[in-house]
Amino acid sequence: MNMKRITVTDMTLVSNSASLSFREKIETARQLDNLQVDVIDLPEIVNPTADALLIRTVSAFVKNSAVSVGTGMTAAGVSAAASAAAGAKKARLRINIPVSAVQMEYFCHKKAPKLLEEASALFAEAVATGIETEFCAGDATRADRKFLTDIISAAANAGVGVITLCDDEGAMLPDEFASFISGLRDSIPSLSGLKLGVLCRSENGMAVSSALMAVKAGADEIKCCACGDDMPRVDLLAGVISHSGERIGISAGLNFTTLRRTVKQIEWITSPSDGSQRAVGFSGSADAAVTVLDVNDTAETVTAAVRALGYDLSDDDYAKIYEEFRRIAGDRTVGSKELEAVVASVALQVPPTYKLISYVINNGNIISASAQIKLEKDGRELTGISLGDGPVDASFRALEQMIGHHFELDDFQIQSVTEGREAMGSALVRLRHDGKLYSGNGISTDIIGSSIRAYINAVNKIVYEEI
Repeated sequence: MNMKRITVTDMTLVSNSASLSFREKIETARQLDNLQVDVIDLPEIVNPTADALLIRTVSAFVKNSAVSVGTGMTAAGVSAAASAAAGAKKARLRINIPVSAVQMEYFCHKKAPKLLEEASALFAEAVATGIETEFCAGDATRADRKFLTDIISAAANAGVGVITLCDDEGAMLPDEFASFISGLRDSIPSLSGLKLGVLCRSENGMAVSSALMAVKAGADEIKCCACGDDMPRVDLLAGVISHSGERIGISAGLNFTTLRRTVKQIEWITSPSDGSQRAVGFSGSADAAVTVLDVNDTAETVTAAVRALGYDLSDDDYAKIYEEFRRIAGDRTVGSKELEAVVASVALQVPPTYKLISYVINNGNIISASAQIKLEKDGRELTGISLGDGPVDASFRALEQMIGHHFELDDFQIQSVTEGREAMGSALVRLRHDGKLYSGNGISTDIIGSSIRAYINAVNKIVYEEI
């Protein structure tokens, strides 16, 4: 039997967009890419800054899946979606238009002839971008058959490559929906050679069955969701394909090996709870949702990871972050907390008047703590040596000696941002100068080094404001 390879499109990020944070959306997209769904549907751009950043970030790291962006129903929406998805390895523009009389009136406030005219122009606009374009016919099962035929033909004639028919009511039984699909295939010649997709709702609990019957009737693509009950679930669909695909002649490119674990991870990310309690990052592990980067990762990968944390920085800041990442990575991995600390340490910073060259710390229970630190200022090397009540106190005294000023230490915090023998240390220093607070953050593989870097970071801000 010839096997039909179906396209699996996931709509999790469209269905759950309003309830997820930026990081949660990014991690969900990464998990879907690991799952190797063919297409990841993203919402249309509403907030030009945040939504476009999300699309660009997802486009930067997704390797297996195509990125599909909603265009809305305007030429400006098409242009914005095309621009945001331009960096994706595989991109798609998605035009959603309701085609039933009730939805046309409710959502568009337009009659069929006017909507057909505007839709035709929109199809042409999207196809002209050179990006694969999909037309989703909303509520297609309740549409007037002639109008449905006309608008599908208009999309096909404009060069739209994917036509998706939606059963939003979810009332059709599987055999009825299959008959609906085969009837359109037979009656609309322009559908020949195009990819035909289906979106089935689960009002009757048979969305997976309806979708599979539609495939047997001529559909090529199924829209599903990693979690939720209103659409075919990707794990249920995969289960049928895994157990019965060979017998019914259907296959898919999903990563069946890690499917169960990945879907559980996505369910955890999208579950209704306090998002602030989730440590969401990039790992494919279901046990620990953290960013996992190593010294082999490129500057582009690190930049994408930083953007996924919610930062929109300058190219210079991204370069500094990558340089610092390379310095601390060595033969170890770098997690999301470490990456956050790197960003705080080197990005959004003033020009460094003082740069750390080296430090030597001596400490013990029978000797006084001492610190010898070398800094660079204006191309000159400065050296400070001091004793103190402890290694941090000695370090700060040596820094003051070179800088030539005593600053009031308002706050000093240290913490380990990772666990284990090679834990990364993060320090926060707040210095008060002329009644104003200046904070500095530092990161290093030892807590003394991070404290020195934090102090220098705060001092550089003070110096910069006084120049």
